[in-house]
Amino acid sequence: MNIFPAIDLFEGKAVRLFKGDYNQMTVYSEQPEKVALYFKECGAEYIHLVDLEGAKSGETPNFQTVKKIIEASGLKAEIGGGVRSEAVIEKYINAGAYRVILGTAAATDHQFLERVAKKYGEKIAVGCDLLDGKVATKGWTDTTNETGEEFFSRVEKLGIKTVICTDISRDGTMKGTNLELYRTLSQKFSIDIIASGGVTDMSDVENLNKMNIYGAILGKAIYTGNIDLKTAIKAVK
Repeated sequence: MNIFPAIDLFEGKAVRLFKGDYNQMTVYSEQPEKVALYFKECGAEYIHLVDLEGAKSGETPNFQTVKKIIEASGLKAEIGGGVRSEAVIEKYINAGAYRVILGTAAATDHQFLERVAKKYGEKIAVGCDLLDGKVATKGWTDTTNETGEEFFSRVEKLGIKTVICTDISRDGTMKGTNLELYRTLSQKFSIDIIASGGVTDMSDVENLNKMNIYGAILGKAIYTGNIDLKTAIKAVK
């Protein structure tokens, strides 16, 4: 399993939200590139970046910060948050992003997803953000009628290789990750699943690793010290 330490970006700062609520935001660093360098020192190969402002607006207000993080750390960066056009995909790939994550666009613009999946292949990943079993969009402010399994089935047919799956109800709560969700999805689909939301302690990391899940995103737990990043990375190697 691969560990993806996360940096959520807002106004150029590294922050965390509670259950995706922009009114419950904690600022962890005003220099996110230094956080990324710390991740690298701990042995990380990958980094998961989210432009929280972009997720709502569909713009790239934190683009320069993303670029700085990629250049400073040299980590394989996946970036999401408001990626709704080919121009934005190109912009991030040209800035050195390893993978670009489509969230709202993957849920709402099926023709766009099909087109870019063909064009960019494994450079495209999709986010499946679930609230009460349904796919959420626009920075988790709206929900669709599509279930997680329907979403996975649809994107698998398009040849999408990687899905970042988040249980919003667990995100930032430090109450443990939804192991049952990931077990079910990994048994039904041959997609690389990155588990996100509520990975709280080493038992979560170890249990996901036993399932042979492709990856796990560590966010709040590494900022609070609940999980030692170096220990987690060694444990899954």
